Amino acid sequence: MPYASIVVPAFNASATLPDTLLSLRSQTFRDMEIVVVDDGSTDETAALVTQLAREDGRIRLVSQGNRGLAGARNSGIHAALGEIVGFCDADDLWMPEKLAAHVEHLARAPHVGLSYSGSALINDAGDRIGHAQRPRLRRVRARHVLTRNPVGNGSAPVLRRAALEALRYRPHYETERDWVFDETFRQSEDIECWLRLCVTTDWSLEGVPGLLTEYRLSAGGLSARTEAQLASWERMVEKLRPEAPALFAAHEEAARAYQLRYLARRAITGGDGAAAQDYLRRAFACSSRPLFEEPLRTGVTAAAALLIARFGTAPLDMARSLRRL
Repeated sequence: MPYASIVVPAFNASATLPDTLLSLRSQTFRDMEIVVVDDGSTDETAALVTQLAREDGRIRLVSQGNRGLAGARNSGIHAALGEIVGFCDADDLWMPEKLAAHVEHLARAPHVGLSYSGSALINDAGDRIGHAQRPRLRRVRARHVLTRNPVGNGSAPVLRRAALEALRYRPHYETERDWVFDETFRQSEDIECWLRLCVTTDWSLEGVPGLLTEYRLSAGGLSARTEAQLASWERMVEKLRPEAPALFAAHEEAARAYQLRYLARRAITGGDGAAAQDYLRRAFACSSRPLFEEPLRTGVTAAAALLIARFGTAPLDMARSLRRL
């Protein structure tokens, strides 16, 4: 029985999956399995995993019809054997020491149900672009998850099986297996899960130092994806507000402003200054807390959006400042 399982949801991922699996096979913590869930791919994903499984017995393939990212993660959890379970999307990468860092963290912090790390952002070619997610690591409360989502992305966390068990439920129409992630979400399914862990269980969230995940950010179709992401985020708020009405009463508008500022930064990364300015206007209409709580980050974001909208680019020193923040 492996101590750790890493679940890899994969849909038509044959172009990036070999590098993802190489990064997972290279983990310094060796007592683990890699569960690849082929989510109804029509490319060579399944054949690729089958071949690699012959080379490395720690790799297992689970095949299913397309159920989306949340559904693939749920199937992976159902198949996983480990006492702890991590997630890595099929186009992201883990640094060799990542799993070991989370194993050690969870061993010395029994109150922590979800351990995560910072992430470096990479482009379609797999190169780091200078941007990073450097989250809050300690004293994380539900308000921090709602407003700033320190976990950052779906390839950053490693959870105890006991925490996953606390989140399990089965919709009345489901006949195959329990859900941890809500499969009715096609975006924001990750933050919905992390926030539900905070407001419905006693488990804590904490991070470990370092940029231990490389998270791929593609510029293609940016505007459509960001609007869909915002709609999913709003639906997440509607779902969880009844679970913690006081939390949402105090922090929902600030959280919405932070979400819109995040989308503005995504637009800047894609070179769309007009969209970035629109997101920032909407953010400030919701709440001024991002401006007062993080004035430098917010100010640099606003300046970069203005310059890109007017001139198509930002000065090099400003671009570097934006990447560091």
